Amino acid sequence: MRNETIEFISAGRRQRQRRGMLVTIILAVLALILCCAMLLLGNTIYPVKDVIRALSGEELKGVSFAVNIIRLPRMLAGLFAGFAFGLAGYTFQTMLRNPLANPNVIGITSGSSVAAVYCIVILHASGAVVSAASVIAGLATVLLIYVLSRGRTFSIGRLILIGIGLQAMLDAVISYLLLISSEKDVPSAVRWLTGSLNGSQMRELPPLVIIVLICSPVIILLGKHLSILELGEQSATSLGVGTDRTRIALIVSSVCMVAIATATTGPIAFVSFLSGPIAKRLAGAGSSTIIPAGLVGVNLVLASDLIGQFAFEYRFPVGIITGLLGAPYLIFLLIRMNRKGEL
Repeated sequence: MRNETIEFISAGRRQRQRRGMLVTIILAVLALILCCAMLLLGNTIYPVKDVIRALSGEELKGVSFAVNIIRLPRMLAGLFAGFAFGLAGYTFQTMLRNPLANPNVIGITSGSSVAAVYCIVILHASGAVVSAASVIAGLATVLLIYVLSRGRTFSIGRLILIGIGLQAMLDAVISYLLLISSEKDVPSAVRWLTGSLNGSQMRELPPLVIIVLICSPVIILLGKHLSILELGEQSATSLGVGTDRTRIALIVSSVCMVAIATATTGPIAFVSFLSGPIAKRLAGAGSSTIIPAGLVGVNLVLASDLIGQFAFEYRFPVGIITGLLGAPYLIFLLIRMNRKGEL
């Protein structure tokens, strides 16, 4: 009987692992197809062979400029920013055991946005300065939320409410910065605040690529501890997980990824909010969904950007499309949590 029980549990675990692996492969293939579409589609649709020749460094009139200067940076920005938003959002939601606890909702993205907007419209800075300021502001926002939400006992609900309140204040600061900035700076700042891949340049991408390549392995390696943290503080400690060290490593890695992605593309709405729940729904309960969450983020950003470019008479930034997708889910989630008494 005991052997049958063990075999039944093992079979269930293998089935979940196969489903998780299959979902990861499908999401990766879909992301690859979208990347190819980003390179091929535009005002002019170039043949595949010409795009490959342009990417290999061969000079082709018109093709090389469109592919290497416009489409490739746009695709890479969406790829790495989407992965960063998806992975970071999943980490926060899982670690704090609440779907509302993600960088978009609790103000971390707004903290990074304040620093970025200040650098753009007041200091007229760009590149590494904006990236560094966004990371520092993101970490400072997390620290401030934690300090303000501390009480006799740690409460996730209190942290989320304080984060929402702080986000409102930071959004007011952004509005003030736009109000006092010169008229010529406002359009670029507003376009950046909507979350856009327009105007992405290769020289802006190294900080985003480096941070994602450094922080993603940290989060993925700590993934097994992340799942244990879902069991609660006491359970995680009894299983030998250093909860404080793990949380600090996960928070710092996630905030760095969100902040640097925000500095590069602007705060693309709801990607970090949607990626984790979609990945969990696809992979099923009980399987690791860290990498699928990042891939869902990539697919959301790239697909939304393609929709914004080609599905309407006018071209819309990617943030508007993701906002249209994410807002109904946020309302649905709030209604459901309210009915369950979780708010």
